[in-house]
Amino acid sequence: MSEPQWLSEEEQKAWRKFAAVFTLLPASLDAQLQHDAQLTHFAYFALAMLSEAPDRALRMSELAARSSSSPSRLSHTISRLENRGYVQRARAAEDGRGQVAQMTDDGMNAISEFAPGHVGAVRRFVFDALTAEQVQQLNEISSAILAKIDPDGTLVPPPPGGE
Repeated sequence: MSEPQWLSEEEQKAWRKFAAVFTLLPASLDAQLQHDAQLTHFAYFALAMLSEAPDRALRMSELAARSSSSPSRLSHTISRLENRGYVQRARAAEDGRGQVAQMTDDGMNAISEFAPGHVGAVRRFVFDALTAEQVQQLNEISSAILAKIDPDGTLVPPPPGGE
């Protein structure tokens, strides 16, 4: 077995900070959403994906892919959102085999209500700490990493309005 290519001291510093960010940031966003909306970040993200989809509806398999989730985790989350009246499920009209999750008007109203607080948290935790140049660098760095871990671009849909 060949010797691994160990991280340099600079790479090790960067990696540890990056690892801390991707551990602490989701917890911070979850805390804000739990406090303001009684939603997990994952549930909010699923609602956001539905709010941006045509007719506010996606096949469950597509929603699972877009949210980097297992079908089981997504199904449990959608069940909780259904109980709150934010989403409804139906058989896919095209083939009758799959299921479609569709955001209700109550769901759209809820995400419209909760979005300002969430965007404020994202701004506070991420973008207020960065210069305009660093935001550009963050975009480039994220694109480079995603090209390795999601080369087909299937897991991260472009934001509304394109890339």
